[in-house]
Amino acid sequence: MRQTKRQMRLTERHVAYLQPPHTTEILPPPPEGMHEATIEEHLATLDGLLAQREQGSEIWIFAYGSLIWRPACDFVEMRTGLVRGWHRAFCLGWNNRHRASPENPGLMLALDRGGACKGVLYRLPPDAIEANLVKLLEREMAWLPSAFPPRWVKAKSGERTVTALTFCIDRHSGRYVSGLPVNAIADVLAKAVGTRGSMAEYLFATVQHLEEMGIHDPHLWQLQHLVAERIEAVFEGKA
Repeated sequence: MRQTKRQMRLTERHVAYLQPPHTTEILPPPPEGMHEATIEEHLATLDGLLAQREQGSEIWIFAYGSLIWRPACDFVEMRTGLVRGWHRAFCLGWNNRHRASPENPGLMLALDRGGACKGVLYRLPPDAIEANLVKLLEREMAWLPSAFPPRWVKAKSGERTVTALTFCIDRHSGRYVSGLPVNAIADVLAKAVGTRGSMAEYLFATVQHLEEMGIHDPHLWQLQHLVAERIEAVFEGKA
């Protein structure tokens, strides 16, 4: 029997209500205690990561959030995968960059310890490993020290197990958020807007692309419903 496609409550209509006053690619200054990463720092991070891998081995990236729908680098193969020991969570806060503001800070996805996470694996082109990894680090680690540094994890994909690079929360970073009830997370995601869009758009795109790839995340599915509900209450007068 053919499975009926789930219908998201959060839609582009909801996202359209939360438009930034202006858009820009210019980053705000780093917060106190952080600095803008240099290319030399990215290359040093890259050297450390590659030193942990066998020379000539495949390089995979494990995407669990925005990298699913906006990859930061080129790839030659894509497949779904499962990582055990880590789960996807809105545990990176309080973010005033891109999709939030000081008045309404946002929460971002990162991998936190425990459970399991289904996501997307991207294999990098073997003749352009360094260039693509630098692009990835420039996007995900624009400021240092990073609250979610890169690390290698094991990902199961079909009959294969691959080692993949991903980004996991540093619980000691000062930006780790845990214990928030789902309604509190929804309150944050329904309000935060920055120069590159809203947290509602971030959630919408992530859930939409996960569903298109056959990955159903019950927690994110509940969040998209709650966020849509809150946006409707504000902009459409629906209680």
